[in-house]
Amino acid sequence: MRQLIIFILFTSLLVSCDFFKETDDRIRVARVGEKYLYEEDIKDLVAEGTPVNDSIQIISSFINRWATQQLLLAGSERNLSEQKQNDFNKLVEQYKNDLYTKAYLEALVKKSIDTSVNMTQAKEVYEANQETFKLNEELVKFRYITIPQNAINEDEIIKRFKRFNIEDKQFLDSISVQFKGYSLNDSLWIKASQITEKIAVLNSENKKELLKKSNFVQLKDSLDLYLMQIEDVLSQNDLAPLEYVKPTIKQIVINKRKLELIKQLEKDITKDAIKNKQFEVYQ
Repeated sequence: MRQLIIFILFTSLLVSCDFFKETDDRIRVARVGEKYLYEEDIKDLVAEGTPVNDSIQIISSFINRWATQQLLLAGSERNLSEQKQNDFNKLVEQYKNDLYTKAYLEALVKKSIDTSVNMTQAKEVYEANQETFKLNEELVKFRYITIPQNAINEDEIIKRFKRFNIEDKQFLDSISVQFKGYSLNDSLWIKASQITEKIAVLNSENKKELLKKSNFVQLKDSLDLYLMQIEDVLSQNDLAPLEYVKPTIKQIVINKRKLELIKQLEKDITKDAIKNKQFEVYQ
């Protein structure tokens, strides 16, 4: 009888252990030592519609890279000193902390930061940092048109392009489908290097001669006619116009606000934690 009771108790213990034992129903794909790669780890590797052979290659390469990484990791754990491993673990933990706190602070900043920068604020930054806004290369205000040589309405296009009143601009806009290239907005500052990219007949040799303030330029090559009207030019080391650098100034102002807001948020979070007795320093 006593043996029967012991048997029943032993059987119950086994059943209980088996009942509370965690089961893992995931489908295994590969194993390195005690580490497993599961089907769920590779299910999103291959885009829908990928050919079968390519899919096999992608998955096979991923499994091999995973195995190599696990083997190297196991080797490092066996061969690196305990002190070295502790140092690395601290770095990993610090990196994790930095990622989390940075993401959290950025989310808080995004909710409350003012991203508007008015002209008065922009001028203050501009005037206080003029050395920063010296030009590295020439800027030009100009308009241009590229048309095939001997176009039917070539003379009228040239006349209207040079005169360029409101009606002329509207006319040129209306026939712009005929142009091989064009820009009629001559109120924007553009880098001289961008102009040479757009207009093939301009090069380093003739650029300095042609890109002069209030200069009308008419050039030809074997196929096309190029019309340019230079409205204004700024040279290297000249002070960049405020309207040209305003996007940069806006970013400077916003970045400064971000830093100030982050410092304030950090102070407020710590202050609230002390007040709510979530943070205390023991003497």
